Amino acid sequence: MLPRPLLTSTFALHYRKIPILAIGREVYCDTSLIIEALEHVFSASQGWGSLYPKYEGVNEWTYRGLVRGFASFWTDKSLFRTTTGLIPSSVWSSSFGKDRAQLIGHALDPSKLAAKIPQNLSNLDLHLSMLEPTFRSGMWAFPTKTPSLADISLYYQLRWGIDIAAGKGIYNLSGGDTRDTSDPITDAVFNKDRFPGLWKWFHAFESYITSLPDLEITVPESDTQWKQALRQTPLVSEERLLVPTAVDQHSSLDFQHGLVPGVLISISPDDTGRDNPTLGTLVKIGVEEVVIKPNEQAELNVHVHFPRLGFVIQVVEGSKL
Repeated sequence: MLPRPLLTSTFALHYRKIPILAIGREVYCDTSLIIEALEHVFSASQGWGSLYPKYEGVNEWTYRGLVRGFASFWTDKSLFRTTTGLIPSSVWSSSFGKDRAQLIGHALDPSKLAAKIPQNLSNLDLHLSMLEPTFRSGMWAFPTKTPSLADISLYYQLRWGIDIAAGKGIYNLSGGDTRDTSDPITDAVFNKDRFPGLWKWFHAFESYITSLPDLEITVPESDTQWKQALRQTPLVSEERLLVPTAVDQHSSLDFQHGLVPGVLISISPDDTGRDNPTLGTLVKIGVEEVVIKPNEQAELNVHVHFPRLGFVIQVVEGSKL
């Protein structure tokens, strides 16, 4: 929710969505690119884990593209629209609802959204019915020994949808304008009898995640040592800026659109948050990624990375090399 002074003052970043990842002074926006950056910088070849685990008899993970599409365009868009449609109407009447109206780009009517909850519950049932056969034949979404990005993306959507529909956490979500409730809204759809495969997978995944060590560290707001650490971290060189891709940039197509290093560009999501574009000088562009240097002065000099799919990238009129 606006304002977001930590992002604007530290990185000159006006991006409205979450999450955001900083690896040194390289700032990555959107989960789809964050995953690829983590896989590249903290690679399995260096002893780290992977969200694209190998499976027996296959050297390269041939399902990677399918998993990325599943995570970014099924769960994060289509399924997410369904789960957000289960949010209690009291939330839309709060300051959070007003903020989301600005993010979405039009006014929100709490009573109309409340009336749509039964239809969204039906839509959830349709999504799960399409997924159920996959989880009757194996432990995970794809034939891997451990969960992949597909399992993580689907799980968090379901877990969040179940909780938000019940009213769990809405007091915090609305900034104290509502009260938490515990209405078992999704129980009529997502249960052991109707979707036994998904039900078994859901609880197996929760057990797997619970078994992992919790390495999260929360830094108090008053502790700004991390900023000093970033100041001492050099920017990544231009030849190493982009995450690896299967093919190279189609330079001639980008040139036709004026997308060349040195021009001022605006970047905004193609769904919500379009009224809060990020402006910056184009540093480097690849087939899947664009890197800019924010034009505004901030505490830290950074590169900001965005994926190209799911975002609108435009040269600002009057921009010159």
